[in-house]
Amino acid sequence: MAVEKWTFDVAHSSVGFSVRHLMISKVHGNFTQWSGHIEFDEQNPTASSVEVQIDVASIDTKDAQRDGHLKSPDFFDIEKFPHLGFKSTSVEKKGETLAVHGDLTLHGVTKPVTLGVEFHGRAKHPMNGSERAGFSAHTHINRKDFGLGWNAVLEAGGVAVSEKVEIAIEIQAIKA
Repeated sequence: MAVEKWTFDVAHSSVGFSVRHLMISKVHGNFTQWSGHIEFDEQNPTASSVEVQIDVASIDTKDAQRDGHLKSPDFFDIEKFPHLGFKSTSVEKKGETLAVHGDLTLHGVTKPVTLGVEFHGRAKHPMNGSERAGFSAHTHINRKDFGLGWNAVLEAGGVAVSEKVEIAIEIQAIKA
C-alpha cells in the first residue's frame, strides 16, 4: 500500500484543549472551523504527513465572555493572528503508536511539538460507501512559549490560568 491522501471530516472530528483554571479545575474548549489533510501510508507510517489550519475565531469554551477574552490581544489576538497551524516534519513508529513531529504556529510563533497518535483503523461509511480512517492525537504545550502570557495572581496564591495546555484531537478522515 502506498501513501493515500485523506481529508478531515470536521463533522465527525474535534480539535480540543484544556487548561487548569483557578488551580482547581480544568476548562475545556475546542475549535469549530478548521481544515487540512493527511497523507498516510498504513504499511510505512514514517512516509506519512499531516497539515492542519485552524480559524482561531472559532474557539468555543461554552462561555461567550471567556471566548471574547481569548480572542483579544491578551491571548490569541485574532486580529493579528487569525489562524494557527500544524505541519508535520517527520513521523516515527513507536510500538503501536506514532510520534508525529512538526511545527506548531500559534500567535505568530513557530515551535516544534510532537503529537502522540493512535491509528484506529479503517471502515466504509454505511450510508455513502466512502472510506474512512480514525486517529486520536494528544500533546501539551506551554502557552507562554507562544507569547500567550496573560494571567492574574489569586488571593490565596497561584494563578488564574495554568501555563500548560493539553491538546486532544479526534479525527475521522475521508479518503480523497
